[in-house]
Amino acid sequence: MAKGLENLLNILELDCLEKDLFRGACPNNGFARVFGGQVISQALIAAQQTIDDTKMAHSLHGYFTKPTVPGEPIIYQVDRDRDGRSFARRRVIAKQYNKEIFSMTASFHIPETGMEHNIKMPDVPHPEDLPNEEEQVKKYIDQAREIVKQYWQSERTFELRTVDITHYVSDEKLEPRQHIWFRAKGKIPDNQTIQQAVLAYASDMSLLDTSLFAHGRAAFDPALQMASLDHAIWFHRPINMENWHLYAQDSPSSSGARGLSRGSFFTKEGEVVASVAQEGLIRLLPGNN
Repeated sequence: MAKGLENLLNILELDCLEKDLFRGACPNNGFARVFGGQVISQALIAAQQTIDDTKMAHSLHGYFTKPTVPGEPIIYQVDRDRDGRSFARRRVIAKQYNKEIFSMTASFHIPETGMEHNIKMPDVPHPEDLPNEEEQVKKYIDQAREIVKQYWQSERTFELRTVDITHYVSDEKLEPRQHIWFRAKGKIPDNQTIQQAVLAYASDMSLLDTSLFAHGRAAFDPALQMASLDHAIWFHRPINMENWHLYAQDSPSSSGARGLSRGSFFTKEGEVVASVAQEGLIRLLPGNN
């Protein structure tokens, strides 16, 4: 198991302080802020701990209110909004230093059968037909910005196969869409709660970046101030993040210093297992218009 995945699974093991109150570890990762996907996934785990085993999350909607500080534990307070026969709903408030940093509402549903349909998976190469990260980095690292090089050389939780890497090595204005194959770099417990949390973590990777494609900019651009503002996920089908999933992303609009991005997670067989949407701050710093 890769160290990055081991660290993720460790931080998903929350401490129960009392009924409906949980503490999540927040290791110091060397960055100024904590990755938003970590907070989303821990909040989902906290909510699921208060739900009976018959129901699984089918959607969540969260808002980031303050930057999360690395090295300081996060406290998750869960409110039990509703417990029905088919559905249950929870609200989660995440705090550091007794101040709210994130809020989330999650809904849970018993498994049911019914009508099904599925959009077609984009026609892109399968992961086996793409160069792996090591091959891509070796080929393009001399063209990449220094901060992109640091990102490429950092510890990985997932194995990634990017369909088109142009965005990272060029200022060219591109169509605001990207396709990345993901799979966990190791074994994950055969538990849908953990699988959903791992997907929630992955769903925050690269998503806001898609809104910059049309402007010839990248997430690591020092001329930009970027931050996730909200995040929503809908879980459609059972998940196994040990297998390859295509994260197909697009950005329908950016305006008012905000960018909207959407994503769908497809299995290799073309089933949609989850849908994602996020709006984020993409503010040009003074003097960079």
